[in-house]
Amino acid sequence: MATLKITNLHASVEGKQILKGINLTINDGELVAVLGPNGHGKSTLLNVIMGHPKYQVTEGSIFYGDQDVLKLTTDERAKLGIFLGFQNPVEIPGVSNSDFLRAAVNSRSEKPISTYNFYKVLDKATKEVKIPFDFVTRNLNEGFSGGEKKRNEILQLLLLKPNLAMLDEIDSGLDVDAIQVVADVINQEKTNDRSFMVISHYARLFDLIHPTRAVVIINGRIALDGDKDLVKRIDREGYEFIKTEYGINIEKEDQDMNKVSLGTCAVKETIK
Repeated sequence: MATLKITNLHASVEGKQILKGINLTINDGELVAVLGPNGHGKSTLLNVIMGHPKYQVTEGSIFYGDQDVLKLTTDERAKLGIFLGFQNPVEIPGVSNSDFLRAAVNSRSEKPISTYNFYKVLDKATKEVKIPFDFVTRNLNEGFSGGEKKRNEILQLLLLKPNLAMLDEIDSGLDVDAIQVVADVINQEKTNDRSFMVISHYARLFDLIHPTRAVVIINGRIALDGDKDLVKRIDREGYEFIKTEYGINIEKEDQDMNKVSLGTCAVKETIK
């Protein structure tokens, strides 16, 4: 286990500056809710930590323990124990789900897992995620529904047992029962001192997983860092209080995100 320490992180995508000085520390065993209006840097932050090549770091540092994360390739970051559950998992035709999962498990093991032991572990994990075992014989995400893709991300989480799990809207597209399954897995895994960073626009998930902290990203910076009550306040009032109480103008090109609540992110206006 290790502490994630991000200092003065600036990052851009396709020449547009998104992160403008992120300072954030995540300690062992913390479950941090990552909040903020769309387009302000939440997903960018997670992708930069993971090493997505689309994003360019222009300033700052990321350390995980004593490891300089920015000097590591994406696969080296994964071997270090960093995991990203994608908002929109891609389809990979021709690669079976089981082959992919076994290769991923072996990449974090000192010696390859035997076929017998792998399928024994896989069978247990599919039961926990509540998906049919033959689900793993299909090509990776090919033809999967949105909900199936998200369950497959959680299946990877169970098998890889990362030290730091970052989940980007893992609950979007899931029905109530599936959200409960996701929450159960997160609650089970956080008891092992694993750290989580979870992005969601729905207070329901946070009600189930009980974050230890909540951070709000506004204009590419951490605007607020508080306890889980911050989630409830944003769901109730939207982001407008950040401007009135902290003097932070919320930049948005397309719509006024000051009047958007956590619950629906882009459609619900707070009650005046």
